[in-house]
Amino acid sequence: FTAKSGRKIPYFINAGEIKTGAEIATLGEFYARAYREKLGDKKAVLYGPAYKGISIAVSAAVALSKQGLDVPFFFNRKEAKDHGTGQFVEGLGNFKPGDKVAMLEDVVTTGGSLLKACDRVRAAGLDIVAVCCILDREEGGREKLKEAGYELHSLFTRKELVEMARS
Repeated sequence: FTAKSGRKIPYFINAGEIKTGAEIATLGEFYARAYREKLGDKKAVLYGPAYKGISIAVSAAVALSKQGLDVPFFFNRKEAKDHGTGQFVEGLGNFKPGDKVAMLEDVVTTGGSLLKACDRVRAAGLDIVAVCCILDREEGGREKLKEAGYELHSLFTRKELVEMARS
């Protein structure tokens, strides 16, 4: 497989293969659990970076609402629209500086694209209080995020995934 960086990788985690209502509901429950572990009952806005993060943010918002915590979400596009509102980030105008944000991503490798998304959110004056993913590939992303002041919560690390595959 070829990573976003262009380098060859021996495995690929494709959140796009989560295709059914039951599968995305289960994934949303994971993110809701991670949210609760980090933030408890505090309300934070969910941010899902394009493209796979969008369905993750929606599923987490639904799971949290079923637990009695109704939180908003927003997402970005890979490119600004040339029609309609012309927005690059959809829903951001609904929030004010200082609002708390939980970033929800599928996979973290080096952390580069997630840090760019964090920069956009911070530039809008929002406060990132949680960063969650399905898989930490353990290729420096956790450390880069930590250097920037973020703690990464992951369902699996690469090492754990390999151990599960071997057993």
